[in-house]
Amino acid sequence: MDFGMQIKKLRSSHKLTQEQLALKLNVSRQTISSWENNRNLPDLEMVVQIAKIFEISLDQLILGDPTMTSKLMKDGSDMRKARISLITTIVLLLGGVICFGLFMMIGSTVDSSGILHEPFFLVPIGYLFLLMGIISGVVYLIQRIRK
Repeated sequence: MDFGMQIKKLRSSHKLTQEQLALKLNVSRQTISSWENNRNLPDLEMVVQIAKIFEISLDQLILGDPTMTSKLMKDGSDMRKARISLITTIVLLLGGVICFGLFMMIGSTVDSSGILHEPFFLVPIGYLFLLMGIISGVVYLIQRIRK
């Protein structure tokens, strides 16, 4: 049985109108209608609330409808990708800041033969990390905006 039919059947068996169920879930009546007519599907948090209201297991709600199962799996995958992208951005930006910090802390010295010794290689590496972090951050923001 698809998710929409399950919600409608559960709502009817508990003698609830769409409006009453919508109030319990803090959504609009139109949202309930769109779920029941399979125009839209709720997210996992909402599915958990529905299961609590009707006192049924998540398995009964989710596994009965392959569309719902795939939607929730896709939502979880998208969240994982977003988290990885955000962590990558932060790590790259921190790497750049650390490179510049090390360059400042190590400083430069001149040996007895007049040769300058400094960890100059840290500067381009720092810029590279910062640039990659900024690009990663922009890509992350574009992905968030498109959803």
